[in-house]
Amino acid sequence: MSETKKTLTVIGGGLAGCEAAWQAAERGISVKLYEMRPEVSTGAHTGGNLAELVCSNSLGSNLKDRASGVLKEELRLAGSLLVDCAETAAVPAGNALAVDRNIFSSEIEKHILSHPNIQLIREEVRQIPADETIVIASGPLSSPAISDEITRLCGTDNLFFFDAIAPIIEYSSIDLNIAYEASRYSKNPDDTGDYINCPFNQEEYEKFVDALINAQRIPLKSFEEMINSGVSAGKMSFFEGCLPVEVLAARSLQALAFGPMRPVGLIDPRTGKRPWAVLQLRQDNLSGSLYNLVGFQTNLLQKEQERVFRMIPGLENAQFVRYGQMHRNTYICAPGILNASLQMINHPSIFFAGQLCGVEGYMGNIAAGLLAGINAARMINGQDLLVLPEEMVSGALFHYIATAEAKHFQPMKANFGILPPISEKIRSKRERYMKYSERALEKAESFFRETL
Repeated sequence: MSETKKTLTVIGGGLAGCEAAWQAAERGISVKLYEMRPEVSTGAHTGGNLAELVCSNSLGSNLKDRASGVLKEELRLAGSLLVDCAETAAVPAGNALAVDRNIFSSEIEKHILSHPNIQLIREEVRQIPADETIVIASGPLSSPAISDEITRLCGTDNLFFFDAIAPIIEYSSIDLNIAYEASRYSKNPDDTGDYINCPFNQEEYEKFVDALINAQRIPLKSFEEMINSGVSAGKMSFFEGCLPVEVLAARSLQALAFGPMRPVGLIDPRTGKRPWAVLQLRQDNLSGSLYNLVGFQTNLLQKEQERVFRMIPGLENAQFVRYGQMHRNTYICAPGILNASLQMINHPSIFFAGQLCGVEGYMGNIAAGLLAGINAARMINGQDLLVLPEEMVSGALFHYIATAEAKHFQPMKANFGILPPISEKIRSKRERYMKYSERALEKAESFFRETL
């Protein structure tokens, strides 16, 4: 193939699109990276920066006995740009990797703009070219035009679900006479932790849950009409991995206390005892002036968010800098459409990446962008495409989305349950997960050493 044809089009400047563009550019490919923001808004993003994090600022655990921790290490071994940028933008978050959103995005944009093989084009792609190698990473908030193009390519209606994001408040508005800093299972109550904890007694918790489930929400009917304008009709449901807190609370009185508000491992220094329930706040920017409500994605009206969330002990005077909201997350039904290399079965020059291809979570999106970018470059360079070993967390994730049962398909996040079982019978879950981790990283080291 001549040098003039060694070009790749990447649609979407989110996590997956930026990683894909970088990986291909590093392999000598001339990349055109299209991002429609800020010319065309999504309704959930707040600006036009590349790789803007819409939901949480946490990229998940760094621990080696957690699937997300293993996935990060696999990406480090593969030379991920975005993981490197995340570590540059890291803020305190215990054993997790959380970032200052603005620094994270700025670091990525700096690398993209300075790469000699990447041209960033700020305009909406309304048609998918038929004669080019393409990575489609337009994300869960794809525009109506590109959504219809994806529908045409896939031969089926887009599937989509409603997702929700959590509020962010000012640190200065938190009452630290009530709320306290601690990480779970800290043995020294005087130690400060990476989270701020708002403790509930039983009465406070039950009043809060009652107010939460009876609060006014944004009417779904008008929301559906807004997000479906110009988009092919599809499947509409909440995604179980990111339920609005009021939906979860309505399932049972103790659903929150056993879920995002579980108090296990957190002792209230005022009482020396474990609270009935705890809301945790996580630092959202490097300066520590902003904190988000962990696990509190919501669809309540803004005035109701102020009323109900100020019932949380320590947040009586909370000042909101971002309210929670719902948005549409679009994804394709990958089984039968993609293979494990993220290549379309019926259109081999097209690759999908990010949440659009059926992976869930920031790290899954980055991993999909990395593989799609590498494979698009390999196709252009006349090389065989990579299929990651199933023993790797990333490999198992992409194998899953390519082979799952289409009828009940929903986006999948990294987890050990999708990996091939280990031969040993180990009763301890932590020890079993460590075996999965060791096997995955051994495979990743040897695979990337031989192929990259």
